[in-house]
Amino acid sequence: MGFLLRVVINAFAIWVVTLIPALQVFVVPFPPGDTLQTVLTLLIVAAIFALVNTIIGTVIKVLAFPLYILTLGLIGLLINAFLLWLTAWLTHWWNWGLRVEDFWWGVVAAVIITLINWVFGIFLRPRKD
Repeated sequence: MGFLLRVVINAFAIWVVTLIPALQVFVVPFPPGDTLQTVLTLLIVAAIFALVNTIIGTVIKVLAFPLYILTLGLIGLLINAFLLWLTAWLTHWWNWGLRVEDFWWGVVAAVIITLINWVFGIFLRPRKD
């Protein structure tokens, strides 16, 4: 249930980022490109992003731990942008998926996605009674 909830929140966050045209982050739905295909594409891209973040992101964050200390956590912005770019690269082999046109705008998009995930995480976190 936790993974499914994280995928839905990631899909929402990616959708919000694609609504900001200045960021140059797009989701290309698979054909014919109607609303259902766009939603399914967002969910698939979000699932890939969650898997990349879970598997590769964890390894990178453990290896970059000294850089986290050295930069007071700011390297996390670049790592999140790299993971978003990696997700876009993994989906570029098909005619649908995530497109990130510029890495530095991808950094801003990753920050927005992280903030949205953080806000939803605060409200949806299980409470200990």
